[in-house]
Amino acid sequence: MGNYLGSTEQQQQEMLKTIGLKNMSDLYQDIPKEMIVENLDIPTGKSEFEVRHILENMGKKNKVFSSIFRGAGAYNHYIPAIVKQISAKEEFMTSYTPYQPEISQGLLQSIFEYQTMICEITGMDATNASVYDGATAAAEAINMCLEKKRLTVLISETTNPMTIQTALTYFSSRDIEFIMIPEKDGVTDLSVLKEKLDDTSACFIVQQPNYYGGIEPVEAIAEMVHEAKAKFIMSVNPVASTVLKTAGEVNADIAVGDSQPFGIPLAFGGPYIGFIATKEKMIRKLPGRIAGETVDEAGDRAFVLTLQAREQHIRREKAASNICSNQALCALTNAVYMSTMGARGIQEVAEQCYSKAHYLCDQLTQIKEVKRNNDSPFFHEFVTTFPVSNEVVLAKLEEHDILGGYPTEQGLLWCVTEMNTKEQIDEVVALVKEACES
Repeated sequence: MGNYLGSTEQQQQEMLKTIGLKNMSDLYQDIPKEMIVENLDIPTGKSEFEVRHILENMGKKNKVFSSIFRGAGAYNHYIPAIVKQISAKEEFMTSYTPYQPEISQGLLQSIFEYQTMICEITGMDATNASVYDGATAAAEAINMCLEKKRLTVLISETTNPMTIQTALTYFSSRDIEFIMIPEKDGVTDLSVLKEKLDDTSACFIVQQPNYYGGIEPVEAIAEMVHEAKAKFIMSVNPVASTVLKTAGEVNADIAVGDSQPFGIPLAFGGPYIGFIATKEKMIRKLPGRIAGETVDEAGDRAFVLTLQAREQHIRREKAASNICSNQALCALTNAVYMSTMGARGIQEVAEQCYSKAHYLCDQLTQIKEVKRNNDSPFFHEFVTTFPVSNEVVLAKLEEHDILGGYPTEQGLLWCVTEMNTKEQIDEVVALVKEACES
């Protein structure tokens, strides 16, 4: 079966005849003539050869580094070849959950398997069939927590700035108050959080590990937030969740995040995939759709679209969500990646990230006047400052085809994954030393 099957002119005429029309223009006969554009001002079509040439020249503008030491929300992990081979099968090539779901058993099973694995990673009871990205997931999670008398949202300043900005944009037209909780020593300032929580607080969001790499005291945070009868939303890195306590284990109400690290390439920023997982008591507030397992008339295993409690076609004006086009293909890719790697494989990825990042940190901070910006425990990201500007360090690395850390107001935010070898790390350290001593 081909990727695209065009229709011949004869077939088009047969179809028109079947529905009682003479030509294509008759399809638009109900549209007022003044609204119909006779001639579109678009360039003449080009051959496949010409289009390929144009796109290749556009592609040459991209800089592809051989070594990447940058994360800040998008992570460079190894993707086994079989992941793309399976997920690229054309029967899976759709971003939609099916509108006649039960006839699409394969797609429903892929969603069900993805949901099951995300629940295992987060320690939660249920998750939906995905949203656009981690930032969108956080905003949708806030929506799950708002109540008539609880319209204040607290967010830690250690959360990814893109997540914060997305949440602010999401609710810009609603009367929702946002309070930012400052950072102290690399993690959320708990004394300020305790002071700001009150009976108007809907929820508190924190990222684990946080944007600057620090590991947040999430158990203490959960206890503090629940004392105020607010909800605790934990934005998690799914790889880190295999070695740190899960959101479920620390008693978070909702776990959100971006599962790009599970088999989705960096791809110049997308598409990525967000997940929202929660406990059973909040399951009916989940946006999007949830696939479930059942048995058919013959008693054989089958899959159904179980719940879509907040969608616009279910509750009309009372709907609180409109997630029709999720990231089904990315969710399938996540599931294939997790199945390929297995629980132990993903854990090994996490362990390599941790050990290699700590090796780089140790080596960098042995260079004179290179310092880490705080002493908080970290997973695979950390921030350092230098006796020279960030630009000098990054330029030195770029000369050797290395993408260094992400510049932040606190210093360079480094990230190390299993993709970075000891030789690459040692080269980075040597080049940074040269840059600092020049």
